[in-house]
Amino acid sequence: MSTLESGTPMPADPVIRIHGLRLGYGSRPVIEAVDLRIIAGEFWFLLGQNGTGKSTLLSALLGLLRPQAGTIIRHPEFASRERIGFVPQRCGMNPNLPTTVREFVRLGLAGLRIDRKGRADRMAWALEKVGLQGHETENYWSLSGGQRQRVVVARALARRPSLLIMDEPTAGLDPAAETTLLGDIAGLNRHEGLTVICVSHDLATAARYASNVALFHGGHVQAGPAREVLTAENIARVYGVGLDVHWRNDRPTAADDRPGTLS
Repeated sequence: MSTLESGTPMPADPVIRIHGLRLGYGSRPVIEAVDLRIIAGEFWFLLGQNGTGKSTLLSALLGLLRPQAGTIIRHPEFASRERIGFVPQRCGMNPNLPTTVREFVRLGLAGLRIDRKGRADRMAWALEKVGLQGHETENYWSLSGGQRQRVVVARALARRPSLLIMDEPTAGLDPAAETTLLGDIAGLNRHEGLTVICVSHDLATAARYASNVALFHGGHVQAGPAREVLTAENIARVYGVGLDVHWRNDRPTAADDRPGTLS
């Protein structure tokens, strides 16, 4: 019998612990036999080709999809979604509706019981963290694509989350905007202990920022430290290409996605 429950964390403060998870739609499983443990302060990238279950797993983590089998055990802090921030792949708002940056970010506070000063403080903090302080009164739709996506991230950060979940947050951004956005998130992860789960198709980006990786392929998930999972053999099996990565300390510092070898 499938369950989705909140529970007491295991040692080392896991934010989420998944065991024997099967997810799907109707009678068709998309992923199965998934075991995953996400520790507070880790930066996870979910990688794999289209249709392999990455966004399906995000839906389950957000409580939007019930498991067909297995368990998702969340830290009690995340029994509600108050401490979870979510960055969708697409904005979903009507571009014909005039919306200021302040109004857009304020949407991230929906459902939270916070006084007016607390709301203002959170919005100011979120915009500062993505480098958009001073843009509060500008029309959201007048901003560049990279700035708009940073506002979407600020909307999620306004909740002051302990866990940030992102579904392809850099899709459609140019390299400079992508670097700025992920640099902001990486800073929050390193300096404030924000736990991050990010769906991406970009192997180079994952190699640069990830502490941990989950590779989705053939209905299964291989997960663990980035250094152990992002091997030439695994990448060739999932994508059919090689990857060059240069490592320093516990994380890689540079990578690209042209064919090559993993070193």
